[in-house]
Amino acid sequence: MSKIKIHDKTFAPFIGEEIIQAAVESIAQQIMKDFKGKTPLFLCVLNGSFMFAADLFKVYGGPAEISFIRLSSYQGTATTEEIKTVIGLTEEITGRDLIVLEDIIDSGLTVMHLMEELAKHQPNSMRIATLLLKPKALRTKIKPDYVGIEIPNDFILGYGLDYDGLGRNLKDIYKIVE
Repeated sequence: MSKIKIHDKTFAPFIGEEIIQAAVESIAQQIMKDFKGKTPLFLCVLNGSFMFAADLFKVYGGPAEISFIRLSSYQGTATTEEIKTVIGLTEEITGRDLIVLEDIIDSGLTVMHLMEELAKHQPNSMRIATLLLKPKALRTKIKPDYVGIEIPNDFILGYGLDYDGLGRNLKDIYKIVE
């Protein structure tokens, strides 16, 4: 892995594919243990978590369903703090066991908004699985149930995460170089 340039920013290698996949498998194992005998509904938050959701769903060994919702709160490298639901939920979730799949939780505002909206539909249970967590950036009391990797409060891209639309297709994760 070497430095890359996306738009006007330079990014350095940060987390390799092997570490990412080990984190995904660890989360899948924890969920399988917690949901043994149940059929949870994985709720993938687009666009960023599509790679995480796909890899997790492939290694998850129990019965499960998956659906997608799209929320947005970023513009460029900063959060807008305004959460917009772009694509709504199409599955019936009343009485279901939900596992929200996030690529990254930083401020926690987006996932908090989503959890509040989902709770209105009275699911049986709700859990949060995130590949990446920025604990020092949290501005809510959201505590994910499953965390792959805790990271510092740097802007990152790759493995589903983007900078103004580019970089999602990278198999590794890169951090911005100031």
